[in-house]
Parts: sequence; structure tokens; C-alpha cells
Amino acid sequence: MKITTDKAITINYTLKDNDGKIIDESNDSSFIYLHGHSNIIPGLETALSDKVKGDSFELVLEPKDAYGEYNSAITQTVPRDAFGDEKIEVGMQFHAEGDDGQPVMITVSEITGDNVTIDGNPPLAGVTLNYDIEIMEVRDATEEELSHGHIHAHGESCGHTH
Repeated sequence: MKITTDKAITINYTLKDNDGKIIDESNDSSFIYLHGHSNIIPGLETALSDKVKGDSFELVLEPKDAYGEYNSAITQTVPRDAFGDEKIEVGMQFHAEGDDGQPVMITVSEITGDNVTIDGNPPLAGVTLNYDIEIMEVRDATEEELSHGHIHAHGESCGHTH
């Protein structure tokens, strides 16, 4: 069965940067997604199309096909007191509302005196991604998975209905 829209896909992968440092990996068949529903980065989803169970391949994704180029315009420095009494450290992440009203992951990138620099870029923005991928399973998605637009891990509910 080929990977096409509305199929549930299980892959094992190792993701490295250009220096060979492992960024992420899933080698226990726990990474499952619904193909054709923008649940994974665009370049990876495109590369998986029409593959079959058992296929293994290497994939290099430039930032434009992954998390985008780094955009310095979405960093800003805010006063430390904007965080109230919360302890703030470099690398901390939290959700904020973006200009379009959608949630955005913000990372504390620098603390200088009473100023905190926050960064709205995805952590892998501007990074070339190097994947080693093995396709473990290709199956038809269930009606529930299709109606929700994503896979539920191990039969768990996602807490919403459509």
C-alpha cells in the first residue's frame, strides 16, 4: 500500500544537523501521523508520498522545506518584570498569542540585566535537516482519525470533537 492522503503512517527516523549531531529520533515505531493533513513538516510529507512499508531512505531538507529560515524580526526584548515573579532562564519555552491570534511557541534566548530577549522562531528555523527514515507501517486511517485530522496515540482521546 502506497503512502497517500488519509493513510496512517508509522516511521522510524533519526534526525541530525549538518554537523552530524542527533537532534531527534524515534526508533521504536511510536511516530505515527496522518498523511496529507499537514501534521508534519512539508518537505518530509512530500518525500514520504508514494513510498511503501519497508522503504528506507535518507532525506536532506533545506530550511524552506522544513521550519523556515530564521527570522530576526520575530525576536524582541521585553522588561524582566513582564514575567511577574516567574523564574526565567535562557532556553525556557512558553506559549503566547501571535499577531494572527494563533498560539506561538516563544523561547527565552537571552537575559541581560532587566531585559529578556524572546524568540518566536521555531527552534529548528534556519537548520538544514538530515533524516534517515524507515517506513514501518502504512494503513488506512480510521473514521475517527480522519474526522479529527490526526492520529490518536494508543487509543487516547485528544479531548475534542468535530
